[in-house]
Amino acid sequence: MVDNRLILITLLVKLGVAAAVASALARSRTFQRLLFAEHRRHGQTAALLAFFLVPLTLGVWVRTTVPNFLAADISFETVILLGLLLGPGWAVLGGVVLAAPAVLHHEYLALPFNALLGLAAGALSWFVEREEIWSFTPFIDLSLYRWVRRNLRKPRVDRQILMLFLIAAFEICREWVARNLPHKTGPRRLFALNTGVLGLQWMVWLCAPMVVGIALKVWNALRIEITLEEQKRMLLEARLDALQRQINPHFLFNTLNSIASLVRVKPELAREMTVKLANILRALLKDHDSYVPLREELSFTDDYLDIEVVRFGADKLRVEKEIDPRTLEVLVPSILLQPLIENSIKHGLEPRIHGGTVTLRSRMEGDRIRIEVADDGVGMGNRPTSALPRTGAGIGMKNVKERLEVLYGNQAQFSVVSNPGRGTLVSIEIPTNLG
Repeated sequence: MVDNRLILITLLVKLGVAAAVASALARSRTFQRLLFAEHRRHGQTAALLAFFLVPLTLGVWVRTTVPNFLAADISFETVILLGLLLGPGWAVLGGVVLAAPAVLHHEYLALPFNALLGLAAGALSWFVEREEIWSFTPFIDLSLYRWVRRNLRKPRVDRQILMLFLIAAFEICREWVARNLPHKTGPRRLFALNTGVLGLQWMVWLCAPMVVGIALKVWNALRIEITLEEQKRMLLEARLDALQRQINPHFLFNTLNSIASLVRVKPELAREMTVKLANILRALLKDHDSYVPLREELSFTDDYLDIEVVRFGADKLRVEKEIDPRTLEVLVPSILLQPLIENSIKHGLEPRIHGGTVTLRSRMEGDRIRIEVADDGVGMGNRPTSALPRTGAGIGMKNVKERLEVLYGNQAQFSVVSNPGRGTLVSIEIPTNLG
């Protein structure tokens, strides 16, 4: 029989070993991907099983070879975890592998016991909901009032308490087998902590669900964190998609209005503008990433500017470009420039009798790219970009500003400088390294 003081130390160290192993496994991206996958192929499940078995089988071997290092062996709790997370078949296989060092140490009952334990834990996983497994804790609600109130309102089986008692019952069975089926002339046939003191033995029995609960708590915290990050990503994508959809109808309405004004007066020009519009719509409707090379973005704006030049006349709308060739392959948000150009033409140049010039510039500044859209129109007065209205002259700029915030956070800079009668300059500075 093991010294009682050693058993107390063993139980404490065992909890630490469980937390350390669970945390170490959780650091692996591959382990995370395999553990939290909705559906796994057999090869993926085998790989996940290997994550458990490699370090924990070594722990069983250490326990059988190093005197008084009993806490290294958490194979019992591991088989239960495998049953709950992977099902009975994989739990039986894992139990057999974990029993190998013990069998070599003449603990011949370890193999059949682990196999039966894997079947029982796997059967339990069929009865308990997945979320109840992840939320399992050995620290149950001891309020009798709350328990009675819950069950009077909606009688049900408390699966959390069921899991707690079944895991403790499995540990009691192991201890009973180890105590009642000893080898008369040699080593014991099954490893278990037997104290001979009822109070201390209760601590041994309850240690098993605590070890299982610690591992599940560590992984569930990680699972919740990953879920929240995924929800945040989906929310940003939805917001970006909403902003994208806000641009397209606005642009389409203005372009169709321009075409309608030319159908009777200049049908050839109207036809040319329709072809240009078709090119733009084709680019808008096809699937594309949130980012495109600046070269592709400029090609998109060229079609839009061609339409506007036809509508205003080449003598009233002039376009100048100062594009650094190094910037052409830099990835930028798709449909970044068109709202700004539209804003410059409609609210800067159109009110002027003699029109004006729109200038596009790009240049590299270290590991960042600066893009500017300038016009020499009527201007909009000095005001901070945070005060841009959502209608009229500010809608295009406000939209682009919000998209930059979604995609880059505080890494993007967006500024507007406008002087009445002299024009407006919109400047964007974003990092070139998206990683």
